[in-house]
Order: sequence, then structure tokens, then C-alpha cells
Amino acid sequence: MAKISSRKPSAAIAISLIRSSEWEVWIKKQDSITQSWARTTGFSAAAGSHCLIAAKTGELMRILAGVNDTLDIWSIADLPAVLPAGHYRLEAQFDAKTSEALMLGWLLGSYHFDRYKKKSKAFATLAAPSGCDSVFVQRMAEAICETRDLINTPANDMGPAELARACKGVAMTYGAEYREIVGEALLKQNYPAIYEVGKASTRAPRLVDIRWGSSQHPKVTLVGKGVCFDSGGLDIKPSSGMKLMKKDMGGAACILALAHMIMERKLPVRLRVLIPAVENSISGNAYRPMDIIKTRKGLSVEIGNTDAEGRIILCDALYEADTENPDLLVDFATLTGAARTALGTDIPAFFTPDDAIASKLLAHSQQQKDPLWRLPLWQEYRSMLNSASADINSAPDGPYAGAITAALYLKEFVQKTSAWIHVDMMAWNLSKRPGRPIGAEAMAVRALFAFIEERFRPKQKTGSARKT
Repeated sequence: MAKISSRKPSAAIAISLIRSSEWEVWIKKQDSITQSWARTTGFSAAAGSHCLIAAKTGELMRILAGVNDTLDIWSIADLPAVLPAGHYRLEAQFDAKTSEALMLGWLLGSYHFDRYKKKSKAFATLAAPSGCDSVFVQRMAEAICETRDLINTPANDMGPAELARACKGVAMTYGAEYREIVGEALLKQNYPAIYEVGKASTRAPRLVDIRWGSSQHPKVTLVGKGVCFDSGGLDIKPSSGMKLMKKDMGGAACILALAHMIMERKLPVRLRVLIPAVENSISGNAYRPMDIIKTRKGLSVEIGNTDAEGRIILCDALYEADTENPDLLVDFATLTGAARTALGTDIPAFFTPDDAIASKLLAHSQQQKDPLWRLPLWQEYRSMLNSASADINSAPDGPYAGAITAALYLKEFVQKTSAWIHVDMMAWNLSKRPGRPIGAEAMAVRALFAFIEERFRPKQKTGSARKT
């Protein structure tokens, strides 16, 4: 990922952002060189198009970029990859919110996963627009890009220990308390469900526990599914279903990015992060279909399918979080194919019992151009989780309502906390779009951060404004 350019804006090549609806009026006011180049190339300011303007000497003098009427994070996110490597600036000035969105989109458009490449791709850099909180925008971009790196890293280099190491690095950066429960210590400290899923792997399962902030502040707890590779267990996946399962720790990676942003912004919250990190493998001691296992809550669970392992590790972590009755509890998970069937791969599903929270979160989702859609916690489907032999079955046999029944299963372990949000997401881009290359993606993170910032930041006095 490129950094924000430290060169003076006056030394950078100007980028003119032009709406197609204003093109005819705009171009008539320009110099003869600009008009000539635009006519020669056929540029008409269509959104997503650009035109290079050269001086008489042959040097690049200016960039014309077509944008939609409303500027957002993705308006110029394709430019860093398609422009010649160099230093650029935005010609016009914008309000702080727009400037930060454009800058963040540019930085995310500079992402390229090159850990295993001999050569790195060179990207164009952009000077921070006026009014932009360049430090925080840079940190937010780094958090998102680090999440992409974690998810993109193949499972041979990203197991439970490596994921925990990344968590520890973020914790140490912000002076947070860090704790890790590994292997059979999970049994001794009563996290049996996490242990059951991870025990078949040679890479020990673990629970990461991070705490940060003052005890005087409202408590926000984040939980992320950290299945570093999912074979499906004994209910083994076909090769087509297993291929992308290095991304099954995407929930944990996204939660880590969200925690990064909260601590960087120094929000007045008491933050706790719980990440169960496992590998769902096959061996002689792997857990089996119709096994009945214990959970931290004390409920017995009949295993309906070993490939529904995410909800098993999450239930221990969610119950632990719920015992403290936090002011907000959020979990992220690449949990069900059913959510993808319902909404496609680009739109994470979310569940919450609180209508006011849902309304606010959807508003932030739209403002941030970070899509989310609410699905119902339809209680009438709870009977689908009934078991003749245990307190609850982890996965129904039927093909319907898979995302809802998974959320209802998790809800059994979240009883005290009404302010709960469960996010079921893909964490992967199947197609390339501006600022979002094919591969890992930090979905819903920006929307959740904006929601948390608004919910817990002290209200500003009338007439004052938050520095951004």
C-alpha cells in the first residue's frame, strides 16, 4: 500500500475531477492544449475514465478524471493503479469528509498483495487534500490493508499461532493487555467448544483476549471467527468448496482492523477483543457428526455438521463476552453460504435484536459506501435447532434459512446483551472494482467503526465540531 505523499502539493501533478454533466461547460473554459488532448482521446468525463494531458515539452502536465455527481470513497480509487507512477494532487478543494473519503479510497486502490512476488508494483501517490486528517486516514488504510494481507496469506503461513501473533502486534502498538489461552489450557479454563474444533490439527487452537481502555468508559466487546483453514472436518468439503478456505479467519481479521481503528482514534470505550483461532482439520481425534460436546455456558451441543465449526468456536467466546453484559457486542464471521445465497458475495448480512441499532447501522453503511443488509432473527425457526439428545443441535439438516438458524444458535449464548450485532460476511472480492482488487476484503469494518464512533464519542457542544 502506498503512503500519503509527503511532497508539497505544488510539486505534484494536478488531477481535475469533472462530472460528465458539467463537461461541455468545463472544457470550453480550458486552455488549447487541454481541449486538444480531450478531443484527440475522445474523453468526455464519463465516470471512471481519465485523460493524460501532456505539455508541449512532452511532460505530463495534468490529469482529467471523470466522476459521478456525488463523490465518494471509490470515485478515484482506480487512479493509483492506472496512472503513471508519480506524485499527484487534487486540483479542487473539498470539505473534510469528502477529502478523507477520496484519500482513503486512493490508498485502498494502492493495495497489492505482493508478499510472494519477486517485484512489487509501483503506484501513484497523492498529496493529502486540505482539511484531511491524513494521519488517521493513513492508519485506517493500513488497518484495512493489514486485514487484506492476513486473509490473503495462505494457510501454510497463517495458522492459529500466526494469527495470534498479528493480534499481539496490534495490542502492543496501543499498550493493550494481551492474553492467549493455548491448547489443552482451553479445557482447564473452560473453553471446551473451541478446543473440540481445533484439537485435530497439529497447530494448537487458542483464544486471544485483548483489553484496552479505561474502566470508566462503556464496554465494547468484539468477537471474530478465526478458522485459519477449514477442511470441513469429517464432513469434508469438496475441492471447489475448500479452495478459498484460507479466508475463513476473515471475521477475526476484520475485527482486528475494527479494534485498530477504535484504539487509534482513542474512542472513550473499554474495549475487549476475543478471537478463537483454530484450524478445522481431519485426524483420528477429530470431532464427529452427532458428537455431543460441552460449551462454556454449560449447554450441550449435538454436532449437526462438522463443517459448521464457526458457530461452535464462537459460542464459547460469545458467552464469555455476554457474562460481562457489554454496552455493545459485535461479532464478525465468514459463517454461512446461505447468507451469500441470499445477498450475494458483496453484501454482508447482519442480525440484531435491536431495531434502533439496525436503523443506525444501515444509515452508516450507506454513508460509508460499505454495504450491509439486515436479516431477521426469526424466532419461529428456533425449533429447527432442537435435538433429541442434547440441549441444542448446531446445524439443522434442512436446506433452508441457514444464515438465520446460525444466528439463532449464536443468540442462545447471548442472553444478557441486547445491543448485539452479528455480521455474516464473505471477506473476499470475487471481481475487481476500483479500490477493491480480487481477493481479501475488510467488509463492514468502516460502517461498524462509524457506528461505534457516533454511539460512544461524547456529544459535542452546540457550535463546536469534531476534528477529523
